[in-house]
Amino acid sequence: MKNRTIKAVCAAAALSALAVAPLTTAVAEEVRVPVMSQAERGAQENLPRTGMSQSSVRNGWGNPIRTSGPVGNPPISQWHYTDFVVYFEADRVIHAVLKPSR
Repeated sequence: MKNRTIKAVCAAAALSALAVAPLTTAVAEEVRVPVMSQAERGAQENLPRTGMSQSSVRNGWGNPIRTSGPVGNPPISQWHYTDFVVYFEADRVIHAVLKPSR
């Protein structure tokens, strides 16, 4: 009986502590990132288009400076050129991204 009373007192103390605990609020910091003129530069640059094969990219832009991957399933790889990076899923371009201008 004594053990049950101690458990009840502990439970009541825990509940009352929660009742008087201050409510926490979420705080978010706004981060502003300058928007690069990616779309404008992309329109001016000759970049590989979505759906192109790796052989077409190699024929049009030459050998990449560096490659990485493939990683994951589906396999994603990257070909790095001087001004842009081409992302492939298997053998096809899924995206080409300009590197930040210096």
